[in-house]
Amino acid sequence: MITILCSGSRGDFQPYIALAQELQKLGKTVRIAGGKSFEDFIKNYGIDFYPPSADYQSAEIDPKLLQDAQSSDNPLKMILTFNKMKNYVIGLTAEMFAACQGSELIVYHPGCTIGYFAGAKLGIPAILAAPFPMHKTSEVASLIAYGKTIMPKAVSYKLLQGMLWMAGKTGIEAFFKKEYGKLPEDFGSPFEKIDHTHPAIISCSNFVFPRPHDWNADIHQNGYWFVTEKDDYTPAKELAAFLADGEKPVYFGFGSVFDSRHQVETIAIIIEALRRTGKRGIISGMGAIDNLPKNLLAIDSVPHSWLFERVSLVCHHGGAGTTAAGFKAGIPSIIVPFSNDQFAWAHRAYDLGVGAKPIYRKHLTADKLAAAIQYALTDPIITNARTLAHNIGTEQGARAGAKIIADYLAR
Repeated sequence: MITILCSGSRGDFQPYIALAQELQKLGKTVRIAGGKSFEDFIKNYGIDFYPPSADYQSAEIDPKLLQDAQSSDNPLKMILTFNKMKNYVIGLTAEMFAACQGSELIVYHPGCTIGYFAGAKLGIPAILAAPFPMHKTSEVASLIAYGKTIMPKAVSYKLLQGMLWMAGKTGIEAFFKKEYGKLPEDFGSPFEKIDHTHPAIISCSNFVFPRPHDWNADIHQNGYWFVTEKDDYTPAKELAAFLADGEKPVYFGFGSVFDSRHQVETIAIIIEALRRTGKRGIISGMGAIDNLPKNLLAIDSVPHSWLFERVSLVCHHGGAGTTAAGFKAGIPSIIVPFSNDQFAWAHRAYDLGVGAKPIYRKHLTADKLAAAIQYALTDPIITNARTLAHNIGTEQGARAGAKIIADYLAR
């Protein structure tokens, strides 16, 4: 049994589902632990699930803290917010540790560093699996600084890794003191402790952020980890009819970071931008909306892999998974970052020539959105997006990651 420890939102779990799918194809028994709210979502892909008693959605966490975590727009605010939330992870650490018991190998998300210490304590090999590049390099700034903050690269990685380590440190410390009376001998951030006994795998395309030359040889980056969706997806009749009734629409969706308090303002901006550009649009995940114009449809969740192939442009918050899905679909992007690594993906899309210049959430207006739509739908951007998609299609990141895990077990 391979146990994958994961945390975060739905988008955070998808790469690990992809990894689990590929491990199953190699004949491995695998389960995902973490995120009680996502049990049905994970099981729907045929992946076994280990249910902790709560997660950040079902636990009694102050909603304002969650909103602060999702809207932190600079590294200091991110760290302060994570520091306030750390008490909520203490109770989950013991359950994550229990999930590891009896496993032949542990794969852990960087927000679940208990996996590293559980492996050492239980004598089980552990592999870090990160949904984005996170190891220090002199070649490019970390994802909390790229394109947005001027700071030394080394400092940017120290901040990124420190924030991720903070997410699990308090819980690990409390658990080990209670259960064993002392901390692990090598207690500290495990992210740079990478060698042939503790390898790392990264979900990212080398055509988006090339693997740095100064990385440890045991850090493996071979492409994005994309979920294999079922072939039997059938859209709602209203969505199918809308897609068939004109040119491809523009997609608008801001994931779990969207604050319903901004619904009226955001919808008004989208309606006006579409009016100015003469485009049609689809709004996803923004709740029930009355009296929309005929050129705009509101929908609930639809698989990105299916929908993005049927739209002309994706406008989103810049989550790592949504960004990757847009790149894979070969269509231009407009990224409106809210917090954390979203700024980096927004700037990277622009730097690669596959998207418009980032529009920070606090600066979003109809004028800027309309201009971004017009820019993103020009021939050079469309061509670049198609080329990037072709290149990404040559990689098999999840398959390569699963093979690294299987080969490691065989050794």
